[in-house]
Amino acid sequence: MSGESKVTLTNALENVDLLDDLPLPDQQPCIEALSLSVHYRANFDTNFEDKNAFVKSVAKYKEQATVQADLNLLLEEGEEYAVMLYTWRCCSRAIPQVKSNEQENRTEIYQKTVEVLEPHVNKLMQFMFFQARSIERFCMEIRRLCHKGAKNDFVSEAYLLTLGKLLNMFAVLNELANMKASVNNDYSVYKRAAQFLKVMADQQAMQDSQNLSMNLATQNKIRDTLKSRLAEIQGYDELLADIVNICLVMYEKDMYLEPTEKHMLVKVMAFGLFMMDLEKGPNIYRMNDRKRINLARIDKILKQLEMVPLYGDMMIAPYNYIKNGPNFDPSKWPACESSHLSTQSNLLGSLEMIREKHMQYISQLARHNNEATTTMRETPRSDTENKELTELALKGLTLLSKWTQQVMELYSWKLMNPTDPHSNKDCPETAEEYERATRYNYSRDEKFALIEVIAMIKGLQLLMARMETIFMDAIRHHIYAELQEFVQHFLREPLRRATKKKSDIIRVIIMSVRDTCVDWLRGTEPTDDPALSGKKDPQDGFMIKVPRRNVGPSSTQLYMVRTMLESLTDERSGGKKSMRKEMDEQHVAIIEEFHRKSFFWNYLLNFNASLFNCCDLSQLWYREFFLELTMGKRIQFPIEMSMPWILTDHILETKEPSMMEYILYPLDLYNDSAQYALMRFRKQFLYDEVEAEVNLCFDQFVYKLSDQIFAYYKHLAGSIMLDKRFRAECMSNGEKINYPVANRYQTLLKQRHVQLLGRSIDLNKLISQLVNSALQKALDVAISRFEGGDITGIIELEGLIEVNRLAHKLMGEYLLLNDFDAMLKEANHNVSAPYGRITLHVFWELNIDLLPNYCYNAATNRFVKTRLPFEKETKREKPPNPSVHYVWGTKRLNHSFSTIYSLYTGFIGAPHFRAICRLLGYQGIAVVIEELLKTVENFLTGTTIEYVATLMRVMPENCKLLRFDYGSPGVMGYYQVQLGDLIQYPDLRTEVYQSFREIGNAVLFCLLVEQALTQEEVYDLKHAAPFQNMIPKPYIPPKEGKDREAEAKAVMKQLEKKYAALKVVHVIEKLGNKTQALIASDGDLLTRERLCCGLSIFEIVLKRIESFLNNPLWHGDAPSNGVMNVDKCNEFHRLWSAIQFVYCIPVGENEFTVEELFGEGLNWAGCVLITLLGQQRRFEALDFCYHLHKVNRVDMKDENVKGIQLKKMVDRIRKFQILNNQIFSVLNKYLRTGDNDSMPTEHVRCFPPPIHQSLATAI
Repeated sequence: MSGESKVTLTNALENVDLLDDLPLPDQQPCIEALSLSVHYRANFDTNFEDKNAFVKSVAKYKEQATVQADLNLLLEEGEEYAVMLYTWRCCSRAIPQVKSNEQENRTEIYQKTVEVLEPHVNKLMQFMFFQARSIERFCMEIRRLCHKGAKNDFVSEAYLLTLGKLLNMFAVLNELANMKASVNNDYSVYKRAAQFLKVMADQQAMQDSQNLSMNLATQNKIRDTLKSRLAEIQGYDELLADIVNICLVMYEKDMYLEPTEKHMLVKVMAFGLFMMDLEKGPNIYRMNDRKRINLARIDKILKQLEMVPLYGDMMIAPYNYIKNGPNFDPSKWPACESSHLSTQSNLLGSLEMIREKHMQYISQLARHNNEATTTMRETPRSDTENKELTELALKGLTLLSKWTQQVMELYSWKLMNPTDPHSNKDCPETAEEYERATRYNYSRDEKFALIEVIAMIKGLQLLMARMETIFMDAIRHHIYAELQEFVQHFLREPLRRATKKKSDIIRVIIMSVRDTCVDWLRGTEPTDDPALSGKKDPQDGFMIKVPRRNVGPSSTQLYMVRTMLESLTDERSGGKKSMRKEMDEQHVAIIEEFHRKSFFWNYLLNFNASLFNCCDLSQLWYREFFLELTMGKRIQFPIEMSMPWILTDHILETKEPSMMEYILYPLDLYNDSAQYALMRFRKQFLYDEVEAEVNLCFDQFVYKLSDQIFAYYKHLAGSIMLDKRFRAECMSNGEKINYPVANRYQTLLKQRHVQLLGRSIDLNKLISQLVNSALQKALDVAISRFEGGDITGIIELEGLIEVNRLAHKLMGEYLLLNDFDAMLKEANHNVSAPYGRITLHVFWELNIDLLPNYCYNAATNRFVKTRLPFEKETKREKPPNPSVHYVWGTKRLNHSFSTIYSLYTGFIGAPHFRAICRLLGYQGIAVVIEELLKTVENFLTGTTIEYVATLMRVMPENCKLLRFDYGSPGVMGYYQVQLGDLIQYPDLRTEVYQSFREIGNAVLFCLLVEQALTQEEVYDLKHAAPFQNMIPKPYIPPKEGKDREAEAKAVMKQLEKKYAALKVVHVIEKLGNKTQALIASDGDLLTRERLCCGLSIFEIVLKRIESFLNNPLWHGDAPSNGVMNVDKCNEFHRLWSAIQFVYCIPVGENEFTVEELFGEGLNWAGCVLITLLGQQRRFEALDFCYHLHKVNRVDMKDENVKGIQLKKMVDRIRKFQILNNQIFSVLNKYLRTGDNDSMPTEHVRCFPPPIHQSLATAI
């Protein structure tokens, strides 16, 4: 390498680093949900830790923030105990029990029991203490807020909502404690062991143990304790009414985003009403009468949501809280008491609207996404654009949340309303509770609707996540601009008014709002602002320029601003006189609108978390509640009862084309569940169970999908190959053979990195492997079917191979499949062996069936089964009975092709030989012919030669050709007498004929195979001609005065020039390497010269057979006259003349002729042997039958000679003479006996003319 071309190590590393920036798009269609290998999220929620930084905020609201921070910690702790209870699995069932007091190892068992259960019992003890502590803290806050001095104090929306969340926590923990019977069981086992070991020795431990036992054993302990403690607080119902009302307002005005928040509002309303309804004291119905609460509005909500998710797969009917109240009045709850189904049970009714909104939103999102990805912005987005993107993001989150709510609400309703065998015939009597709630509880349309909505949720989540950076940039810009415009511009007017009217409280709050979040242009507030002194702005206005920054307010900032602004507009704020009344109505309206809009800012600033929470469908997998109900009979439910697999399997089973592209979305539910198990529940065993189910389900999914894809393309290939006329004929007779319904497998086959539980799975590769196996099996089935039948099945075998080849080609466009010819070789066991299963079976069938049992007919050029077989029928292996898609694709196609190929089963002819040539190839044909020659050799050196020797012994020593004077009856009688012993030979018409028939059939097979092979080679030559510069000579019409040859040459040159690009050898020599050019040249030469050499398989076969005829018996003794034997019967042609005389004898009525029993193979055997022995002309000259025929042609007599009708005999002789002539002509053609150039030099021997004896004596 020269010095100039060297690359330094630094440059090389820089070049490698540049590869990171190289985009490698794989053009994979996006049909799966968002799944990130590494998911990071920035959490800016400080839980009010930074509240002291806002020194100018109103102190009272900072105090509220401190209280809320403590309550939030309490909520987090409560969530931990909820997780503990929900995911509790019974340990005591796995611990061996002490069977008797005399058991030797009971102390050891009890020690181990305490050792195993003590950590769990400690958690239960802490949970009991937490109950008391949290109820005490909650009641303390209620007592403080209900104090007479604080009765009219402003309580913020956020604070009331936090108290509502605490009520929800108590409701959830109460129901979880009620549900978990396994907790009691475990503690009972522990307590028994601890008492035996005297672990709880001190008084306090024993008291705590007793309290824990009572706590766990008492149903609704948390709920009743809370209610009794609240009843001690005077006026608590008023505060709870405020909490219920704020939840009602937020529910009706959609002031929530995440699905869990909506369900929390409903639970808080119902649970709060239950807490407010006492037997003696507060009464919700009296409060309703004085319009403190509105039960009619709550009644509608509780009917809309009859069932809401409580925790995991635990559902609750909120109306049950109302029904359990001591003052329950059904007349006040008309909607809930009605028998109408809740709207939450009808997802199908909302489906069309969901589709429409999805389409509209996707269109808007696509427009902004295209603008962001295809254009380079030189200037930042305007405020209007940022506002539009922010609203688009909020709208997307709202839509996702609503769709998730509808899915979860339908799921909740179904879990609480399981089906039964009476309402669903598919549901068996033995179905489990969970099975009736999931597997059999959804109709076909409901499953499709669920799949579609889940696909919309997951698909939109992916698109929005991809635009997260664009959204977040716009959200931060927009919120900053909105907030600063509000505090720097709008608040000047309320501030001016408050200063002018000397409303000090309002002025202080407004200034606090400004100081909390204002961001002045140069960092300092303009001191000359007229609004600060209550004066009007100058005529030219007072300019305040608001900067634009990419930063949003902190969570504490937003809370302080919203709370202070809410205090200005709240009816109860400001003590005796409401501040709201002192403010201008327009200002109040704008502040309230700002307060409403800013409610969603926290969600938008935490866009990533909000997006994932709005799309969380993890609870569709969890089933801890139903597992608890089985009382240990089930460790885990089978996949047939699991919602993710139910939905996935539904698509696979129905094969619905419109749903096929959604099939990966239900599998993403496992991602949600696994994420929840690790990040929220933090339970390894739950993740392991999810993973185990995923492993099982994905194997099933890939197997079923691969099977369907293979069946689909096999059906398609079979339909393409089916004869069009046959299809039309079936149609005219009312039998429609359909093509497969087009399905969208192509999109699935392009999936190369499906994300599942953090794994990247090449779905295309997995399907390719299984489809390869299926194709391999299909080819094996095809060959096995052939092996289970006779040789006529070669036509069907070729068809099956071709249909598999076509299916391979169709699937090969999308899948990486093995080479088809290699697969065929493997199925044929022909990878390393010189011959395969097909070749072996062809030879086997030739040997055991075609040679001994078939009769050849030259008129039809076919072999047909003999009417009276001499060989025992061979028992073949029963062909396999595989699935229909391993044969032709469908049951109807199988029947159609069976009907078509049944036409080829009654004979063996040209179609069969062409198929044999195509399937066996040169090597296979060579093997078969070689084996056939061995069979012929065995006959000629064994069985046949023995029969020939025997028949030669019964032949007369001399048998003359009688003179014509005897007449044909005399000649006939003479031969009958002379050949009497041979005619009476018992095995002649069976074993002898049979052996010659097998030789003849073997020879005929070789001849017909060569003819078929020649046709195939001609096809090859014709197809190869355009690529070998073999152009047909154009027709030039004769014209006067013009040279046709010269014109033809000119046209040919133009054609050669035109088609020069097709000449393979020239192209490869030009573009390929030397090796390729050499291979192409050799291939071209072989193709050109294949038929030009005049090579003949049949000629070689005859030469080989000739070499077998080395026994002197075939040739006979040397002639005594030195020329030829005329009368002596010691040569084979004389024996064949005798045999021919026998089979020319007409048979009687109801007897089989020799043609019917043995066909023309018998004649071919005799003629081949005569020709190869060089006895053809002697045979034609000296044959007994021919001589009888000649004599009869002269006298034309027709007599009955010893029971044989002469005329019939002569007719048969003539027929066989014609046949023999045809056979001899074919043989001579191949042996070239008429070719003068190839004939050896003839040695002519001259004989003197005969001299009469008298003359000889005289001489």
